[in-house]
Amino acid sequence: MRKLLRYLKRYRKEAILGPLFKMLEALFELFIPLVVADIVDHGIREGDTHYILSRCGIMVLLGIVGLAASITAQYFSAKASVGMATDLRYGLFSHIGRLSYQSTDRFGTATLLSRSTADVNQIQTAVNMVLRLFLRSPFIVFGAMIMAFTVSPFAALTFVVTIPALSVVVFGVMLISIPMFRRVQARLDRVLGLTRENLTGARVVRAFSGEEEAVAEFGATNAELTRLQRFTGRFSALLNPVTYVIINLSILVIVWRGGIRVNVGDLQTGEVIALYNYMSQILVELIKLANFIILITKASASAGRINLIFDTPTDMPVRDTAGAVKDQGEGSVTFRHVSVSYLEDTEPELEDISFHAKGGETVGIIGGTGAGKTTLVNLIPRFYDVCKGEVLVDGIDVRDYPSPALLRKKIGVVPQKAELFAGTIRDNLKFGKEDATDEELLEALDTAQASDFVLQKEGGLDFPLEQGGRNLSGGQKQRLCIARALVRKPRILILDDSACALDYATDAALRAAIRALPYHPTVFIVSQRTASLRHADRIVVLEDGRAVGIGTHDELLSRCDIYREIHLSQFGGEEVGEHA
Repeated sequence: MRKLLRYLKRYRKEAILGPLFKMLEALFELFIPLVVADIVDHGIREGDTHYILSRCGIMVLLGIVGLAASITAQYFSAKASVGMATDLRYGLFSHIGRLSYQSTDRFGTATLLSRSTADVNQIQTAVNMVLRLFLRSPFIVFGAMIMAFTVSPFAALTFVVTIPALSVVVFGVMLISIPMFRRVQARLDRVLGLTRENLTGARVVRAFSGEEEAVAEFGATNAELTRLQRFTGRFSALLNPVTYVIINLSILVIVWRGGIRVNVGDLQTGEVIALYNYMSQILVELIKLANFIILITKASASAGRINLIFDTPTDMPVRDTAGAVKDQGEGSVTFRHVSVSYLEDTEPELEDISFHAKGGETVGIIGGTGAGKTTLVNLIPRFYDVCKGEVLVDGIDVRDYPSPALLRKKIGVVPQKAELFAGTIRDNLKFGKEDATDEELLEALDTAQASDFVLQKEGGLDFPLEQGGRNLSGGQKQRLCIARALVRKPRILILDDSACALDYATDAALRAAIRALPYHPTVFIVSQRTASLRHADRIVVLEDGRAVGIGTHDELLSRCDIYREIHLSQFGGEEVGEHA
């Protein structure tokens, strides 16, 4: 939790003033029982109405001043806690955005979402309660004990026994509850993950009549979360009744011993009432403190989960080398005995891959589902790091570039899933190059075979897109994503199965336009269509993470069984020239 307090530095003034005003409120509250004792022992006993009214006026004044102090404290506490949560959420979002693919894969989307929302809100609530109670409650507890000693040292000895006993109960429950709440949060992540999977994959579940299995799996996971939450809640619920038992036993002792002292003349009735009021104040504050401790345990678990993300380095390690890095180059790419595993001590996703692509060449990547095609091209912009071997761009290992950003300036990537953002077409295209002119945008759209439908839209480049490009067809979204990558005129262009929604004619026109680009980028095309790769200078055939064939279309047809099977499954024995 202490690591996250750096986000409170901007609100240091509010974080100091809030507790001080709360302590001021508590100070006025401690005087109330003494005023009540004066009213009972002097005003009521002597029948002095004027004295009673004057003391009631003092009580009202103390209440008004205390209320003003409380409202002021609430304002400063809320401002500090909300401001801290805002900065924390922004910092967490920024950090997640800079994490490597390996890190985000390890955490999972559901976990990152819950930690950015629910866990941050938990910390915001805890900080607000800390600023309001961490000075007030101890001040009231120990202040009431001190005030009780001013009333009657003998009767106040009960306070000396009660407060340590309550502290043992409160902090004992806290220490046991913290790991329980951590397990609850972990189960909640699992439930969120299943919910997300079922919502995003609802069509697939229905298509294969998997509703019952999905409901059963969610029910079992939800039941496990419920069981753990009930157990944790029942244990935490022990705090209030045990606290009430200790406090009420203490009140009984005070009334019993106080009554005896009144009978012998050592105490007055009003002083016993004052002692009772001080014990009641301690009861109220310790109940608040007990609930506050439960909240802190939850916040501590949330803080640990958030710190786990912050402790994950955002930048991939850069090796200390003296080699010069070229800002420009021909765009050559070399794989030397590359092996990759997503997690340590797991089977490699790619194993012993070696080939070389000269600048301006077109390389096709083909293979079955799960063969490692996307993993292979993701190594070029260093979205993942190799476990063995090396990947070189312009003759330099990608790990030797001073930063991934410098490497990725040379590369344009069109991901497997077309990702567009809410905004205009112009805004989305400028992700590729922020200062791109309209002429550059239209040129990229022409190459991507997208200018025809863009110019027909109302507003053209200013046509508004919904989130995810929901108001476009699949092929239109893919062409806009390709145009976005082309805007920056990359030396290396990666098309990760990004034309699968295009018809053969549009796909062929797109490839012809890319080949005609004046700056001649090195193009990597991941595709399931052999027709899309027919004119590639080199085709890499993957099977279970291994390169089982490397060569041209004609060479692979004659000597690579897997490539031939893929080709024949699509076109039989006919030639593909008419489709290309």
